[in-house]
Amino acid sequence: MRKEKLVVIGNGMAGCRAVQEVLKRDPSRYEITIFGAEPRVNYDRIMLSPVLAGEKTFADIVINDEAWYRDNGIILHAGLAVDAIDLKQQLIRVADGRTWPYDRLVLATGSDPIRLPLPGSDLAGVVTFRDLDDVEAMATASAKPDARAVVIGGGLLGIEAAYGLARRGMAATVVHLMEVLMERQLDASAGFLLTQAMLERGVDTVLEAQSEAILGEEGKVTGLKLKDGRVLPCDLLVMSVGIRPNAALARVAGLEVGRGVIVDDSLRTSDPNVFAVGECVEHRGQCYGLVAPIWDMCRTLGETLTDGQAAYEGSVLSTRLKVSGVDVFSAGRFAGGEGCEDIVFRDAGRGVYKRIVLEDGKVAGAVLFGDAADGGWYFDLMRSGADVSDIRETLVFGQAATEGLAGLDPSAAVAAMADTAEVCGCNGVCKGEIVRAIADQGLSTLEGVRAHTKASASCGTCTPLVEKLLKHSLGDAFQVQSGPKPVCGCTPKGHQEVRERIVGEDLKSMPAVMQALEWSTPDGCPTCRPVLNYYLLCAWPAEYRDDKQSRFINERVHANIQKDGTYSVVPRMWGGITSPAELRAIADVADKFAIPTVKVTGGARIDLLGVRKDDLPAVWADLNAAGMVSGHAYGKALRTVKTCVGSDWCRFGTQDSTGLGVRLEKVMWGSWTPAKVKLGVSGCPRNCAEATCKDIGVICVDSGFEIHVGGAAGLEVRKTEILTKVATEDEVVWVICAFAQLYREEAWYLERVWKWLDRTGLEAARTRIEDPEARRELYDRFQFSQRFYRIDPWAQRVAGRDAHEFNPLSRRLEMEPA
Repeated sequence: MRKEKLVVIGNGMAGCRAVQEVLKRDPSRYEITIFGAEPRVNYDRIMLSPVLAGEKTFADIVINDEAWYRDNGIILHAGLAVDAIDLKQQLIRVADGRTWPYDRLVLATGSDPIRLPLPGSDLAGVVTFRDLDDVEAMATASAKPDARAVVIGGGLLGIEAAYGLARRGMAATVVHLMEVLMERQLDASAGFLLTQAMLERGVDTVLEAQSEAILGEEGKVTGLKLKDGRVLPCDLLVMSVGIRPNAALARVAGLEVGRGVIVDDSLRTSDPNVFAVGECVEHRGQCYGLVAPIWDMCRTLGETLTDGQAAYEGSVLSTRLKVSGVDVFSAGRFAGGEGCEDIVFRDAGRGVYKRIVLEDGKVAGAVLFGDAADGGWYFDLMRSGADVSDIRETLVFGQAATEGLAGLDPSAAVAAMADTAEVCGCNGVCKGEIVRAIADQGLSTLEGVRAHTKASASCGTCTPLVEKLLKHSLGDAFQVQSGPKPVCGCTPKGHQEVRERIVGEDLKSMPAVMQALEWSTPDGCPTCRPVLNYYLLCAWPAEYRDDKQSRFINERVHANIQKDGTYSVVPRMWGGITSPAELRAIADVADKFAIPTVKVTGGARIDLLGVRKDDLPAVWADLNAAGMVSGHAYGKALRTVKTCVGSDWCRFGTQDSTGLGVRLEKVMWGSWTPAKVKLGVSGCPRNCAEATCKDIGVICVDSGFEIHVGGAAGLEVRKTEILTKVATEDEVVWVICAFAQLYREEAWYLERVWKWLDRTGLEAARTRIEDPEARRELYDRFQFSQRFYRIDPWAQRVAGRDAHEFNPLSRRLEMEPA
C-alpha cells in the first residue's frame, strides 16, 4: 500500500514537533520528508540564551539527533531552502532546482527578526538574535579584548542576549524605547527590579531612548546614536526588537496571508492539502511568538493529519525569563484595570515582588519577580476560571501556604491537577503524559521521565513539579535523585555502580559491560560510549584498547574543531617554556600551511587557528620533527601547567616554580582524566601563576610547598582549598600524581575536580593522600597507567599504530622521583 507523502518545510521546533505528534498517532501512515534552511538537526531555539551565556553547548540543546530521523524513516534535507510551492501540481521546488511531490504539505517556516531601518544597519557587527549563527557571531565578537555590546530592545530576547554577552565578558547595554523593561510582561515595579537585577549582572539599561543611527568606521559598527544626541560606543550591536511571521513562501504560492499564513481551527490553510504551524501562522487574527501556542498547534495538527478530531481555539499565554538567577513569571492581565483588584506582596530584603490580579473573584493575571515557583499554579487557576474567593487571604503566599493553612495534604494539589494541565512549558508536556509514561514505561527516576517525555529537560524550572508527580505516582518507592544522573538513557544505572562493577566483575570491553549491566540498546549511544571508554581505559590500562570511535571528533583528530570547520592545533610548551627553535618551527608551519591566526593562549602556549583538516597530519609531522608534542587542548586530559619564573629570576620567588612545573607536566602529560585538568605553580604567595583557581595548584613558600585543589575559573569561579603541605619537590610529585589517580578512579566522566570534591568531600581525599601506604599505591597505579598512555598522539598517528604498539622512547620523558 502506497504511503502518503508528507512534506514539511521547516526543520525547527514546530515542524519536528508536528511530525512527532503524527508519529505518535499513526507512525506508518506517511513517507515524511523535512526541508530545513539551517544546516543542522532540530534544536531547542528557546535555549539559545544559555548557549550564548556559555551555560550550555549546542549538543545540550539538540532535540532530535540524526538517529531520530533515521530511526523514524524521515528524509532530512538540512541546509536546503525551498524556493516555491506549486499548489496545482502539489510540488515544491528547492534552491538547486529539484522538485518534490506531496500529498500533504506543512509550512513551519517560523518567523524573521525585525531589523530597524536605521542608517548603518548593514555594517559588520550588526546582528539579530534568532538562530545558532547569530549566537556564534556574538560569541566571536565577545572574544575581543574590552569589547562592548549594545542591544536594541528590552524585551525577553533582548534581556537574554545582553545577559549572555555580559557572561562572556562584554560590557553590555540595553537600549529600550519604553520606560519599563519587558513592558508587555511586567508592570512598573517588576520592571524596576529587573533593571536593578540586570545591573548587578553587568548589564546597563538606557530606558525611554530612541535610536537614530548606527555609526561605523571602515565598514564596522562603532556605536549607536540616540535621538537625544548621546552616542553609545560598541563593537557589536544586537537588534532584538521583535519578530514577524515568515509568510513569504505562502504569499507567493497564492495562499491566503494576513500578517501570517491564515489557518482555520484545524491548522488548514486556504488550500485543503496545505497546513501551517508555529510562528508563521495567523489564527483568528492572532500571531504567536512563544513556545506554548506552538505545542498546542502541533497537537491539533497531529490529530488533523491522522483523521482525528481536534480544534485549536487559541492559547492563553504566560512568560518566564530564562536569565540565570532572575526568576520572573507573568501571565494574563498582570497590569489590572477597571473592575480588577490587586493583591501585592513585597519583600525588599529578598528582592521578591508578587502581584495577583483578581476580577470577579477569579485570577485574571499575575506577575512574579524573585520567586516564581508558583507561576504555574496561578496560571492554572487563571485558565480554569476557578473562584478563589475562599483562599483570597492566603493566595499571594502561594500554593503550599494556601494548602497548609487549609489543612490539606501537600500532595493534594498535584493529585487535583487536571491531566491536561501543562507541567513543562519549554516542551509542552502535560501532567497526563507524564503520569502515563511513569505507569506504562515503569519509570522511577527524574532522568527516566526526561528521556521519555522531555519534561524538565530544557530550562529545568519544572523539575520540582515533575518530582512531585513521581512521588504522587510511586509513593514511598520514589526517592528524589541526588548526585549526577544515570550514565545515559540506555541504562538506569549511575556512574558509581558502573565504575564499581567494571572493576569488581573484571569487565574489560564495552560489550561485556553492556551485557552484564543489561544495557537497553545493543551498542550504546553517543552519550554512554565515551563514558564507558574512559572507565575501561582507567581500570584496565594494560588490557583495554582505546576505542577511537567512542571519542569526540576533537579527540579523534587531536585538534579542536572551530566554527568554520577548520581546526586549531596547540603544541605543548612545558611549563610555558619555549625556545627559538620551537618558535621557528611554529612560524614555519604557519607559513607553510597558510594558517591565518597564531595566538598566545591563557595557558601560556601558542595556538595555531584555522588549520584545514586535510593538513593536520602534515602539520603534526612537522611539529613532531621539531621535538614538539601534543598539548592535549582537545582532550579530557592534563591541559597545561602554568608557571611563574620563580626563584631563578624573580626577587620574590621562594622556590624554582618553573622547574617544578616542567617536571610535573612531563610526569603527568598524556594522562586521560574524567574531565580536563589544569595545574599552576606559583613561586611565592603573590601567586602570579594563578595556582589558586586551578584544578591542582602549588604555592611555593620558604618552608616548602602548599598543594591546593578544587579551583575553577570558567563558568564557575572557585578558590582552591589546601590539600596538604610538603617540604620537597619529590613529595610534591608524589602527592599530585596520587591525587590525580584518586580523581581518575573515583570521579564520574565529565566531573571536574571541584565537583568531585564537592560530592565526596575534601577530607576523604586528604585522608587517602596523607596515608603513606595509600598514597604510594595510588602513585604506582598512576605511573603504571602512564606507561601505556603517556604517548604523543601526533607521532602515534603518523606512525599509524595504536598506543599498545607505538611507544617511542624519545617521547616517554620519564622523570619520576627517585
